[in-house]
Amino acid sequence: MLECAWAGVDIGKEHHHAVVIDTDGNRLLSRRVHNDETALLDLIDKITTLGDQVDWAVDIVTGESALLLTLLAAHHQRVFYISGTQVNRAADGYRGAGRTDAKDAAIIADQVRIRRDLSPMRIDDELIVELRMLVARRRDLAGDRVRLVNRLHQQLLSISPALERALDLTNKGPLVLLTGYQTPDALRRAGVAEVEQWLRLQKVKGAGALAVRAVTAATAQHTTLPGQRLAAELVADMAKGVITLDEQLKYIDKLIEGRFRRHHTAEILLSMSGIGPLMGATFLAATGGDMTVFDSPNHLAGYGGVAPAPRDSGRISGNLHRPRRYHRGLHHMFYTSALISIRFHEQSRIFYDRKRSEGKHHNQAVLALARRRVNVLWALLREGRTYAPAPPDHAATAA
Repeated sequence: MLECAWAGVDIGKEHHHAVVIDTDGNRLLSRRVHNDETALLDLIDKITTLGDQVDWAVDIVTGESALLLTLLAAHHQRVFYISGTQVNRAADGYRGAGRTDAKDAAIIADQVRIRRDLSPMRIDDELIVELRMLVARRRDLAGDRVRLVNRLHQQLLSISPALERALDLTNKGPLVLLTGYQTPDALRRAGVAEVEQWLRLQKVKGAGALAVRAVTAATAQHTTLPGQRLAAELVADMAKGVITLDEQLKYIDKLIEGRFRRHHTAEILLSMSGIGPLMGATFLAATGGDMTVFDSPNHLAGYGGVAPAPRDSGRISGNLHRPRRYHRGLHHMFYTSALISIRFHEQSRIFYDRKRSEGKHHNQAVLALARRRVNVLWALLREGRTYAPAPPDHAATAA
């Protein structure tokens, strides 16, 4: 038995391909295996006998690899993650032009053998896994809502540009209105009083003002555009779809908040201005809430895309820019929470204003504040304490 061996697994939906190499990069095993428990257990038993210490690496950490990763954790195996992008870039340095699952698995194994900048993966607990699924689901629903509202705007333009301008489709009231009235003709026939009464029955806030605005817009157009009847049906259907998505988002938000508040770091995260249950859940989903994974605040800031990376060559030489690779969800959380804190936290506002006075534009000043807040958040989580505002004479400290 060898002292060390390295196993690379090219993850697939139905099958994985595993390659094991020794210290010199020689292949000890190459096997295609079904993505089911019996076959994976047999693979793990076979590979663990090849070396006293086996380091595993995978190129996907989502659903396709969930069973394998869980089994490896149960067998106390150390696993590393190498992204598909990293594998593709590394492939240029290996002999042969063809790309197969076996070659990719061999590249993954060789990369984990020679690289020293990789950290072992952490198998998250049930709560973190659930938060990650809920945050991802909410992101999908929010994206669906944005796309559907945009299509609704376009469809309403084909009926009445004036009505489209008059209605704010980000609010529930106009959406409810469009489930009952979609055309200028229908609004004019009904009149303000009837539309207002109907909206009140639907429990719409500000029914009177909305009815006046809609009927006024309807009186600005007496021309019937081609396809109006079908367009009206589509508008009503889309409006109902947006309302349904809003209800789903509210339900998901309740699930997220319930699970977030059960996490032991919830009170620490909530003590930071600008961080509520959704932002906190996004942070936990991205990091697992374990700061021991990050060597320093710089490491966490780089992962979140708020630590500038130097580019000493290229078109913009010598400047600092956002890293090319970072966690976009965590970046959004850092940036948005910093933006919110400027409105509600005096020290954050002072820090932001100082950066603006130094010539930074808005985005740069917010990113500088976000970077400063990462230091505070990292320290709070490492020390297990909530945030306490600094005295007034320490206004430069932002949180």
